[in-house]
Amino acid sequence: MAYFAVSTDDVETNTKFATSLSTDFPILADPDKEVARAYGVLMTGLPYANRWTFYIGPDGKLLDIDKKIKPGTAGADLAAKLEALKAPKAH
Repeated sequence: MAYFAVSTDDVETNTKFATSLSTDFPILADPDKEVARAYGVLMTGLPYANRWTFYIGPDGKLLDIDKKIKPGTAGADLAAKLEALKAPKAH
């Protein structure tokens, strides 16, 4: 299983942010917003992306999209969704 974030910030900004939080996952840079456009997450009339979580199966099929991310419970919500999708547990 793999997980990562995609941000419309540049590599340098993402690197500083990831370092400040000691993240255990990569944050991919999308400063041209090509990925954000492809996934339909750009906010209408704004240069920012919505914080949505896409669950993609090992076969590349889209399993679910969570469009209602709550920062206070995001980790627990993510774990519950992965369990509901029967994703293999990390070692």
